[in-house]
Amino acid sequence: MDREAFIRAQTRLLPAPHAPEIALHLADEATELWRKTEEELGEIGLPPPFWAFAWAGGQALARHVLDHPEIVAGRTVLDFASGSGLVAIAAMKAGAARAEASDIDAFAGAAMRLNAEANGVALQPRIEDLAGRDEGWDVVLAGDVSYERDMAHAVTDWLDALRRRGALVLIGDPGRTYLARERLEAIAEYRVPVTRALEDCEIKRAQVWRFRESP
Repeated sequence: MDREAFIRAQTRLLPAPHAPEIALHLADEATELWRKTEEELGEIGLPPPFWAFAWAGGQALARHVLDHPEIVAGRTVLDFASGSGLVAIAAMKAGAARAEASDIDAFAGAAMRLNAEANGVALQPRIEDLAGRDEGWDVVLAGDVSYERDMAHAVTDWLDALRRRGALVLIGDPGRTYLARERLEAIAEYRVPVTRALEDCEIKRAQVWRFRESP
């Protein structure tokens, strides 16, 4: 199917609520879009359309990068579990030399391409699971990766290994259940507008976290 045409038909190009410098193809309603995606592909049990929404952790990371461009300027960046590509787009706007946006959903890849084009930046979508790999990224940014226990534990260990190797690793998270708080420290906090159908409130307190230095 033409995923890009589907995304254009089912979303609107809107400013990200907490990073309005960036426009994204966003959906108004999650359940209906999920149903239409399954109908279009003739498959049941597809993953939710994470790519169609600006999640709290990603918005916090995007805002932080835009406000502190020195974090990424001239560096190679991985935006892990990117969804819409929001954080990678923020990195490119802040002067990154290269930004890769990884996700396992092919719809996310299409959304990344459309969103990058809408913002006049070049991204390298990676539609594969990069957890456990190290391709020498200078900066690794990961938003909203702590909502499922097994994934959160595995991804946290991998991110910590990248940090020990020398990468700058930042995690955007609004306090999800499986966030490894005992290994992290918050360096910034934002009040982020979110989609009420997906969250328990309209404004989430989302933090940018880094790993604590090992003793």
